[in-house]
Amino acid sequence: MIETKEQFLEQLEKGLLNHPKKKEIVLEYDLHLTEMLIDDSEDPPLNMSMIIERVGSPEEILEAWKEEFSVTPSKAKWNFVFFNLLFFSLGILLTLLHNLFAWEWTQILWRQMTSVSGLIILLYILFWALLGYEIGKTFGPNGRSLMFKTFLLSVIPNLILLSVTVLHIIPHNWFEPLLTREFIVICVVFTFLLYPVCILGYKWGKKVSV
Repeated sequence: MIETKEQFLEQLEKGLLNHPKKKEIVLEYDLHLTEMLIDDSEDPPLNMSMIIERVGSPEEILEAWKEEFSVTPSKAKWNFVFFNLLFFSLGILLTLLHNLFAWEWTQILWRQMTSVSGLIILLYILFWALLGYEIGKTFGPNGRSLMFKTFLLSVIPNLILLSVTVLHIIPHNWFEPLLTREFIVICVVFTFLLYPVCILGYKWGKKVSV
């Protein structure tokens, strides 16, 4: 039975084995448990049994971390890069089919997509918030540089498409009725907002990582 914070941390540290972030994880729980033990707003004051009921036993915490142990920074980075590239690839494919072929189903799908452009933009912004959140939740304070590298790689298709559109390399009539001057301005503004959205998601994820 665990009676002290030190016993809790010792079991947690043993369970982490050779995990590369073992020291950071144990330190985060050390600070978290210390805050709970000295919290004078609790009546009666918390003891270790009560704390374990709230945060879980070392065994339960290690079980929850098992899936995260398998997520390496490289995997996390390329997963988000891949999904963003997939989103752009599907968009490009639909645009080409709509403009080069007279298939009825592509015309119907195009009209439906362009009628909910605001919803698509909102969902896309949520994707970038999720990027920051998942990296913050999985890697904590050490995930900041990973989030920045992931953002830079993921945003490349956005910048390329924005550039070729603004420079008229892609005919604007290909995107009718979606592509208006107002819509281009909105896209430019939201592109600059993507990194702050990532940062907010990252901070939120980091906050709930412990």
